[in-house]
Amino acid sequence: MPLQHRIFCPRLLLTAGITLSLIFSTPAAHAAPADMAQGYRDMYNRDFRSAHIVFAAWIAAHPEDPFGPASDAAAYLFGEFDSLNVIDVQLFNDNSQNPAKNQLPIDPNLRADFNRRTDQAERLADAMIAKNANDAQALFVKMFIYGLRADYAEMLDKSDFKALKYSKIGAQYSDRALAADPQLYDAHIATGFENYMLSLKPAPVRFIARLLGGQTDKAKGISELKLTAQNGKYLAPFAKILLSVAELREGNNAEAKAILQSLARDFPENPMYPHQVERIH
Repeated sequence: MPLQHRIFCPRLLLTAGITLSLIFSTPAAHAAPADMAQGYRDMYNRDFRSAHIVFAAWIAAHPEDPFGPASDAAAYLFGEFDSLNVIDVQLFNDNSQNPAKNQLPIDPNLRADFNRRTDQAERLADAMIAKNANDAQALFVKMFIYGLRADYAEMLDKSDFKALKYSKIGAQYSDRALAADPQLYDAHIATGFENYMLSLKPAPVRFIARLLGGQTDKAKGISELKLTAQNGKYLAPFAKILLSVAELREGNNAEAKAILQSLARDFPENPMYPHQVERIH
């Protein structure tokens, strides 16, 4: 099944699945409470309204935690991706599911809501880093924020170079987060995604990307995505989506189908996974 890819796509869950099964036990330094876990389950099940409710409650109860507004920003962005069929079309090259949605305009309030939450998260993360330059949670949130900004630039603004700029910054925070906490497996998705997706571009594009600081090692990209898929706490499902796309590109349909079937079992309210399984022959 032929696929067409742009340079960047959603990584939440940045992240991404955003990876796009979720494992919600984390190291003690950045443990995830049950209600935040529910917010991520809601997002992977495409229930973005419920996710916003969960994240807003967390922000109100924990106003100094940057992960709350960063997660809410992800819910805004992925909710818009869902309403426009972005993941189906731009990741899986699938125009079959409600193609009229592809022509819808972007929500005029999205940018303001998204910027409000990413800016809030960044201020809080910067305050934590000012106190401790090696705060793994704050560094991870910074990576997450810049990953979301890269996704917005690539998927909605259609700006490859703006996305590359944000992605490069996110990768730097990924390296710092992993240096502070090597078990923060979600952070591997930043460099994994960048390496894999840029490796697929034509040689002139790869050359320019390397000049701009991009990483284009395909094998390294796949390896890092697998680390997140196997051990990630929030982005494991999105890493699995990316790996399924990679398997399809390589003609490994059985492997891609198995990954998507596991996602369908873990998130039964999301119709995308079984739909993509049906498209594999």
